[in-house]
Amino acid sequence: MTTHGGFEPVFCTIVPPHVLDKLSQAEDPALAGPARRTLQRDAFERTQRRLTTVLGATAVASVADGKPQRTIHDARHGTDLPGHKVRGEGDKPGKDATVNRAYAGLGATFELLLTAYQRDSIDGNGLPLDATVHYDRDYNNAFWNGEQMVFGDGDGEIFLDFTIPIDVIGHELVHGVTQYTANLTYFGQPGALNESVSDVFGALIKQYTLGQTAAEADWLIGAGLLAPRVTGVALRSMKEPGTAHDDDVLGKDPQPATMDDFVRTGRDNGGVHINSGIPNHAFYLAATALGGHAWERAGQVWYDVLTGGELKEKAMFTDFATLTVKAARERFGDGEELDAVSKAWEQVGVRTL
Repeated sequence: MTTHGGFEPVFCTIVPPHVLDKLSQAEDPALAGPARRTLQRDAFERTQRRLTTVLGATAVASVADGKPQRTIHDARHGTDLPGHKVRGEGDKPGKDATVNRAYAGLGATFELLLTAYQRDSIDGNGLPLDATVHYDRDYNNAFWNGEQMVFGDGDGEIFLDFTIPIDVIGHELVHGVTQYTANLTYFGQPGALNESVSDVFGALIKQYTLGQTAAEADWLIGAGLLAPRVTGVALRSMKEPGTAHDDDVLGKDPQPATMDDFVRTGRDNGGVHINSGIPNHAFYLAATALGGHAWERAGQVWYDVLTGGELKEKAMFTDFATLTVKAARERFGDGEELDAVSKAWEQVGVRTL
C-alpha cells in the first residue's frame, strides 16, 4: 500500500480531543467518566497505529471491479478488533440498526467515490471496506485506524450512536482516501487540511445520499450525534464555523471561519480539528456560489487536488488554495468555477499564488 508521499496511515477520530478534554472535567461522573475512558482508549489506539506503521500492516487484497466489499463486525462492547462478523456484502439487513447504518454508510461512500469521481473504493483499487460497531462501553468516538472503521455507541448523555450521521462515516473513510493519495501530515495546517478534506467529502456523501443541492444542504458535520441535553446542533458547521455548539459541559465550538481568527495551539496536533474550519468555509462558499450539486463542480476541484499528485504532505492552506485555483482552470476553464473558487479563498483570507 503506497501513496505518492509514502504510506503513513494515521489514527483519526471524529470527536476532537479538546472536546473530550472539556467533557472529562465535568462535575457529573456520568459525563466525565466516559470522556476520560474514551481519551485513554484513543491514546492506546493511537499508539497501536504508530506501532503498526513501524512494523507494517497486514496486506489486504483489493479487487477493482466497481463493486463494494463490505464486512461489518460487532465488538460486543469489547476492544478486540475487528470483532465478530455480523454482516457481509450482499447479506440482508438484520435487526441491529447500528449494523445496518454502518453497512449503508460504507456503501454510500463507495457509491459517491465511484459515481462522481470514478474511484473504486478508498484506495482506487477496490479495497474491501471493514467496520466494527458497538466498540467498548460508552465509547464517545468513531475512528479510522489506517485499516478499518470503528464506531462507538456513545454514552447516551452527550453523544448518541456514532453510526447515526452518515457524514461521520464518510468523514472517517475519506481519511483513508487521503492516506492513499496526498498523505497529508497530521499536524498544523496540513493536518487541518486533512480534517477539512474529510469534512468536505463527508458532507458531500450526505448530500448525495439525500439528493440535496448546495442550497438545500445544512452543511453540518455530525448532525444527529449530540444527545437532547446538549445545547448544539452538530460537531462542526461549514456554513458558520464556530456556531455548531455552545454548551456548559461540552464547551463552545472553537472553529474559526477566516484566517483573522486562526488558532495557534499545541493541542489537538496543532489544532487540526479547529483550524479546519477555514478551508471548510472556503469550500462552502465556493459550492454555494456555484449552486447545484456540490459534488459535481466544487467537489470535483477538491478531488482533483487531493488525488492529482501535486499536493505535498506538508502543504499549507496557501498551497492547497493555489492548487484548487489551478485545478478549476484546468478542468473548467476561465469561467464561473474559477471565479467561485478564487473568491472563496479570498473571503476566508487565504492567499493564492
